[in-house]
Amino acid sequence: MQDKLKIAAYKDNKYSGSPLLSTIVIINPASYTHEHKVNYSEDVPVGAPGAPLMFKGIPPETISFDIYFDATGAIEAPKSMPVNKLPVGAQITLFKKVCFNYNGDIHEPNYLIINWGSLVFKCKLSSLRIEYTLFQKNGIPLRAKASCSFIKAIDADSLAKEANNKSPDLTHLIIVKQGDTLPLICNNIYGDPGYYIEVARYNNIVNFRNLIPGSKIYLPPIK
Repeated sequence: MQDKLKIAAYKDNKYSGSPLLSTIVIINPASYTHEHKVNYSEDVPVGAPGAPLMFKGIPPETISFDIYFDATGAIEAPKSMPVNKLPVGAQITLFKKVCFNYNGDIHEPNYLIINWGSLVFKCKLSSLRIEYTLFQKNGIPLRAKASCSFIKAIDADSLAKEANNKSPDLTHLIIVKQGDTLPLICNNIYGDPGYYIEVARYNNIVNFRNLIPGSKIYLPPIK
């Protein structure tokens, strides 16, 4: 599984091909909130003592969390991710380039996949609030907290599969690509990243945190 929270950007809600851009956070969120809602009509006719509760629909799920940008030098980052050596402003600019900025090719911000541990969430950024919390004497920020909210964004076919609540009934063979994680693969095939434990057991995968690019993984029918 992914040790650091990763956000990859795509041009459409099919999330096909290689990401346009991606970013990996240096400091993982301490927690995240996954919100589900159900909408009901609560209109009561004038003079009536009440009204039956009528189902209206299920709005998209949302994910929200806080991440930190740090340029104090106190946070040790892997050599492959020297982002923390950049000023806080530059770190935020890179993050916004992936998640927030207007993409002129698609005339809207990018579609995103958030991948962390067993979490795989296909979405778009819905809000971003940045609070600067530590400064140099000249006022240049050394640390900032970004409060982020993301709203689920998937294509019509995926929505239909979720509504039918049916898992694929065929065995699939996947060739692992660089950056693949077992929860991400399961989400693409089954529409649910939670099947990664069953798939790991089926393939006798012991270390499912580090998949080897080029290896084969069989995804069985899930009943």
